[in-house]
Amino acid sequence: MSAAPGALAAYRPALRPRVLLSDPLLDGAATVHLIKDAGTGNSFKVGPKEHFLIARMDGERSLAEIGEAYVGEYGRRLGDAHWQRLLALLGAKGLLAGAPEPKPAPTSAPPKPAPSSVPPEKRTLLRGSLPLVADADATTARLHRVFGFLLAPAVMVPLLALVLAMEAVVVARSGELLLAVRGLMTHPVLLTGTAVLLWVSTALHELAHGVVARHHGGRVAEIGLRWRLPAVIMYCTVDNYLYLGTRRHRIATAAAGAVMNLVFLLPFCALWLFAPLDDATHEAFAALLLLGSVQAFTMLVPLPPLDGYKIACQLAGATGLAASAGGYLRLALRRSPEAAAYPRRARIAYPLYAVATVLVLAAAVAAAVAGVHHLLTA
Repeated sequence: MSAAPGALAAYRPALRPRVLLSDPLLDGAATVHLIKDAGTGNSFKVGPKEHFLIARMDGERSLAEIGEAYVGEYGRRLGDAHWQRLLALLGAKGLLAGAPEPKPAPTSAPPKPAPSSVPPEKRTLLRGSLPLVADADATTARLHRVFGFLLAPAVMVPLLALVLAMEAVVVARSGELLLAVRGLMTHPVLLTGTAVLLWVSTALHELAHGVVARHHGGRVAEIGLRWRLPAVIMYCTVDNYLYLGTRRHRIATAAAGAVMNLVFLLPFCALWLFAPLDDATHEAFAALLLLGSVQAFTMLVPLPPLDGYKIACQLAGATGLAASAGGYLRLALRRSPEAAAYPRRARIAYPLYAVATVLVLAAAVAAAVAGVHHLLTA
């Protein structure tokens, strides 16, 4: 039997340009690839073998050529029935060029939104979300044209060096900053001003995700406000975050928000250190430095849905890392034979994630306890 018998052998299938394919990702004991239709937002998982075939559907290679490559990779020749099932599946989902668009799902069973999308929700006084711009991607493109130069290594490296120097000062003078935070609570006007600056930092955090994603070929689907009263925050949804070109680009996009929080603090740190300020303003800037630093590093804690968790997922090359690690560790602690069936990469990544998370949380608790002790004894 040929790789693709009959008329199918010469067929040259092509995916629609809007179809996105992810890198291989650990998903429990399995390795999967995510496939997303950027036009509809629908996404699904396939195994490595299916991905091997789908990724080669570029309109240039025939099924016979793809089939021969599959034989070379997996040592198995595919027949007509397999090709027909695969093409029928891709056609039904509207992923093949020339295939009809997929019909909308019945209203009684709405499709599950893609993991990276913001699900629609009923807007009420207490909770909801509101898009702020009609075309978030165009808005992000304009921001990138203005501020994209900051991402050049010649600019970013000195900025990061200044951030590290600032955080060294924050650690060295943490006792003084803690007392400044306590003092800030007795100045309602300065406390309000500090809260406003922290909110602005949060808004810039979200926009930084979008600008860095755009820099690496990403698409921003929505920029808006989300409220869970009394909290009101901005959000920025990167529609194709998991499908950006390289792991480094995805990590940079996830880390961009926390880096922006810290860069935002640099001018205030300079004023605090070198400007002739009155005592109240000097104390307010000191409190802002500590609170802003805590805000930034909290976002890097590797727990969902924080940015640190997204970074951990990329470092591990996994989707659903927390759930997968928990499932593996439960099996491993029971010495279940199923734990041995996990691939070697998973047996390393999942325990490392668990240990790293425990260490980060322990360090955070220790810092909080030390801070409280300092305030009580000062």
